Amino acid sequence: MIPAIAIGVCAGVVAGLLGVGGGVLFVPGLVIFLNLGQHQAEATSLLAIIPVAIVGTFKQEGYGNVRRRDALLMGLLSIAGAAVGVALANALSGAVLRAGFALLMVLVAIQLVHRAMNEEPREREGIGRT
Repeated sequence: MIPAIAIGVCAGVVAGLLGVGGGVLFVPGLVIFLNLGQHQAEATSLLAIIPVAIVGTFKQEGYGNVRRRDALLMGLLSIAGAAVGVALANALSGAVLRAGFALLMVLVAIQLVHRAMNEEPREREGIGRT
């Protein structure tokens, strides 16, 4: 129970801070600390992310950061994507899913570092942010 609490708190903080939804911590945390299989971890993460997304969105709305139209479009389109993704995930082995998840995290990290190193000084300081 304590590992699940720690994963939840850490994922919530990271989700609120970075807007990643917490899944980047939920899935590895569930696999590593709770010994869930990759399929179970991904499915559990999908359910666990709902309250994180609700609270994070509510708080960000207070700062005027939520672009409702974009969020609605992405959310509606992701419904079909999620259904396809779940079917595909269940057709793959846990090892393939783990490797795919790890590869995704590495690619995202590379992209974020690249953007951070190439952004304008005004962007780094938050000047002109809308």
